[in-house]
Amino acid sequence: MESPAPDPAQSAARTRRVTSMSVATALVLFSLKAVVWMASGSVALLASMADSGLDLVASAATFFAVRYAAAPPDAEHRYGHGKAEAFASLIQAGLVFASAALIGQEAVRHILSPQPVAREGWAIGVMAVSTLLTAGLILAQTRLLRTTASVAVSADRAHYVADLASNLIALVGIGAVAAFGWLGADALAGLAVAAVLLWGAVGVFRQASDQLLDHELPEEARARILALMTQDPRIGAVHQLRTRASGPIVHIQMHADLDPDLSLVAAHQAVVAAEKRVLEAFPAADIIIHPDPRGRAEPHGGAFPEFHEAGTDAG
Repeated sequence: MESPAPDPAQSAARTRRVTSMSVATALVLFSLKAVVWMASGSVALLASMADSGLDLVASAATFFAVRYAAAPPDAEHRYGHGKAEAFASLIQAGLVFASAALIGQEAVRHILSPQPVAREGWAIGVMAVSTLLTAGLILAQTRLLRTTASVAVSADRAHYVADLASNLIALVGIGAVAAFGWLGADALAGLAVAAVLLWGAVGVFRQASDQLLDHELPEEARARILALMTQDPRIGAVHQLRTRASGPIVHIQMHADLDPDLSLVAAHQAVVAAEKRVLEAFPAADIIIHPDPRGRAEPHGGAFPEFHEAGTDAG
């Protein structure tokens, strides 16, 4: 038995709570790392502190973006404001790229000229706390994303997953200096953090770009829509299926073949019933269905004329 679809209002409230948690976590971690870095001079800790500072900026952008994206459509934005989330994700990707470049530069300088790390115990302690707080935030974001397709929260989570990896790398680097006196380990850890951040930024950029370029929903979602539409025998086939995500909203439009002898009232009832079936599976969807008289509809569609592709027609 399928679980009930999440309520959009409840999902929006949970998203706001998780983004507030993200800002608070970034603020606490940046403050802790700044204090201990000034005392220790650790490059690995500097790398992690710089990343936490950018996390704070990125999390704040996400905090405001998800609220703006959830605003209802207005006269100037008839498709809503959902792409604000994708813009916030691009900001995150840019900040992560900048952070990785600066961290990598500092790490290379210290590899060429190793520097001692003072108060290693403090540095190890703050990195351990950072790891635990980051893991807790990732868990909350993961639970949210099981029911909410928020690209901004997904990007924020990807960023914090990279942070978790960088925290562990920094912890190992500082620990190696404390335990074995390997000064170069701290700088090498900073360089590894930069590489992890670059990899995470690429993933965030790709996901945000998909939304901004109106990438189709995954094939599984499209197949689900087709199956729901054709449960009614009055709908013989579906074509011109177009889908895209815009923040928390999914836009779905299609042409549906109906018996040409149906009355206008009967055709309307069939289309409305199909909309309701799709909305049960995609409650935050904006749906447009154009009915076509089966076998009597000429090619049409304006700037994007009708075409057929594998997996689009159903019947």
